[in-house]
Amino acid sequence: MKQRAPLTLAAAAAALAAFAGLAHLTAPAAPAADDRTTAAARMPVERSALVCPAPSSSDIAETTYTAITPGAAGGGKGSARLLGATKEAKPVLELKERGKPAGATASGAEAPGLAGIADGVLAPGWTAQQTTKVSVGRSRGLLGVGCTTPGTDFWFPGASTAKGREDYLHLTNPDDTAAVIDIKMFGPDGAVKDETGASENIRIDPRSTKAVSLASLAPGKELADLTAHVTTRAGRVGASLQAGEENVGADWLAASADPAAAQVLPGIPADATSVKLVAFAPGEEDADLTVKLAGPNGPISPAGNEQLHLKAGMTAGVDLKDVTRGEAGSLLLAPADPKKAVPVVAALRVVRGSGAKQEMAFVPAAAPVGARATVADNRADENASVLSLTAVGADAKVKVTASPGTEAGEPATKEVSVKAGSTQTVSLAPGGAKGAYALTVETLSGGPVHAARTLTLPHEGIVMFTVQTLSDDRGMVPVPKAVQDLTVLTR
Repeated sequence: MKQRAPLTLAAAAAALAAFAGLAHLTAPAAPAADDRTTAAARMPVERSALVCPAPSSSDIAETTYTAITPGAAGGGKGSARLLGATKEAKPVLELKERGKPAGATASGAEAPGLAGIADGVLAPGWTAQQTTKVSVGRSRGLLGVGCTTPGTDFWFPGASTAKGREDYLHLTNPDDTAAVIDIKMFGPDGAVKDETGASENIRIDPRSTKAVSLASLAPGKELADLTAHVTTRAGRVGASLQAGEENVGADWLAASADPAAAQVLPGIPADATSVKLVAFAPGEEDADLTVKLAGPNGPISPAGNEQLHLKAGMTAGVDLKDVTRGEAGSLLLAPADPKKAVPVVAALRVVRGSGAKQEMAFVPAAAPVGARATVADNRADENASVLSLTAVGADAKVKVTASPGTEAGEPATKEVSVKAGSTQTVSLAPGGAKGAYALTVETLSGGPVHAARTLTLPHEGIVMFTVQTLSDDRGMVPVPKAVQDLTVLTR
């Protein structure tokens, strides 16, 4: 009998775990049930954690780390450091002030996975990016990944054990106690049976990182479209999937947004030569979805792929070919019948170029930018960094801010209006920029906005690129205000 992935409260548990581990507030504790309360105040978090995977196994890899806490300079004290995720942790990058990025570099295969903590004024919105360039070899490509908050539940649609693909889940434990995780995989026919037992009770030692080959969990099974599900039995980890494809390139696949009935996959480059959608319904019900491309002039339905039927517990892959046709866009998935909303996860495999000059990247489904979201490690070269903004449900207005560079530059800002169902692209750099800089998106008005940044660094005729989605940095959290009940004192 086909096994199906349970849709549980794991996502909620992950959020609670992240909150408990990352957000320590000076505001009053939550009131007891019989306390009187007023509307919750929004307060900045005072502690944030991030983890980054080990960047590459290539001896010729060149890795850049960039970190920033957005906002105006000053305002108090704080610290933010990324350290090697080992018991012999060594500082790799340290942030000194808010609003100005810091950078560091590493070479070869010796660069470790990283773990770090930011506190005080540097905690709210702390963001870090890891970008690796490998010029030749099987892992050739531009591999970019945003450092992530440790959690307990991650979905990776778009994984593969096909011939020519090498996929590794990188699991980083930032804590002083061991983490224990399970990995389940789901292919076109349902759950992939693990006959080795290697996918359960995987121990990640304290302050360490481990790479797990997906092929080793399904020996002899060549599956082009897979969904990998990572859950923890104990502790928490950062999880990212590194994929390399022979003659096509390599990049990181970040986890999809949590299962939801509608998903947005933002930031497909205008010159994409191949786009493949991989989606999965983890519950007990099949999902019927509409598929639309949100371009600069509004949404259109891709000819021949207007709808997608997902069987529960089975991964589906759809070749959308060159769906953008010269105009950057974002993919919108929504229930075909709003009364039958079934949660799904999804990701895109995107290829630019052709023949021996191909390069691939991934675009996972993304949550909205919310109040504020930031992506680090942008470059001032012409068209190197392009931001894609997609409004869903209603028109929206956002403010985009380019920080100073790590070496020099003056901040720049721009307000952008985005029509509902459309995608607008923005190129913005600080004046006189030197070094890497950050882009911050703040929602000013209107409906939810989804965003992604494409970083392009060509190499010998290959359009090397990577795409990172932006999501709410949760730098502010609601804290109820307690009102003391003095009635007992007046009786």
